[in-house]
Amino acid sequence: MENSFSVKPIAYIYTDFNEKFGVPRQSGIIEKLTGKIVFEPEFRVAEALRELDGFSHIWLIWQFSENVNADFSPTVRPPRLGGNKRVGVFASRSPFRPNSLGLSAVKIERIDYDCEKAPVIYVSGIDMKSGTPIFDIKPYIPLSDSISDASEGFTAGTKDYEAAVECSEELLSVLPDDKRELLIEVLKHDPRPSYKADEQRIYGLSFAGYNVSFEADGEKLIVTEIKKL
Repeated sequence: MENSFSVKPIAYIYTDFNEKFGVPRQSGIIEKLTGKIVFEPEFRVAEALRELDGFSHIWLIWQFSENVNADFSPTVRPPRLGGNKRVGVFASRSPFRPNSLGLSAVKIERIDYDCEKAPVIYVSGIDMKSGTPIFDIKPYIPLSDSISDASEGFTAGTKDYEAAVECSEELLSVLPDDKRELLIEVLKHDPRPSYKADEQRIYGLSFAGYNVSFEADGEKLIVTEIKKL
C-alpha cells in the first residue's frame, strides 16, 4: 500500500496576479511586488506569530494549485532554455512536480494585528498568483539559509535576461501611480514562454485589476492597451 499523508492550507496569499501568466519566475526578482497573507480561521491566532517581527524574511511553503493533477514527468523544459532542452524535474523549479509544492523567500513589510482578519502578514518579493494556498511559514535564518559560495547550474546563463519595454505615458496613466513601475518591471522579465514566442500574437496579462495587452518586436515588448477589468 502506498504511503501518503494530507496537509491543509494554513493561509492564502493575495497578490496583483489573478492568473499565473506574468508571475515572476522566482521570489525576490521584483522586490516591490507585494502580497498579503490571510490565515484560515483555525490559525488566525496572534500568538502563533510571536517573535516573528524580529525576522526580516520568511520562507513560504505553498502549492502550485493549478498543477495539482498534472502527470509526473522525470524531465521538464525550462522556458529560459528556449523550451527545447530538458533537465531533470529535481534540477528545476518547474511547477510540474510530484507534489506540486513551491518554496519562496519573501520580505516581511509589516504585520497587522488590528484588521478584521488579523493577524495579516504583508510581504514583498512575491512570485505567486492571488489565492495561492500556503501550507507553512518559517523564518529565514541567514546563518543557515544563505550559502555564500553556492554554485548554480544552467540558471547561471539565464538570470541576466531582460526585455526592453515600450509603453506610452498615456497608457501608463490608466494604472494607479503605485502600479506603473511594477508593470514595467513585470514585462521586463518577459512573461512569454520562450518556446511559444510569437511576434504576430497579442498577449494579455492580468495585473492589479487591469488587462494589459502587449506584442513583441524582436527583444522589445510593446504595450498596446490597458483596460480595467
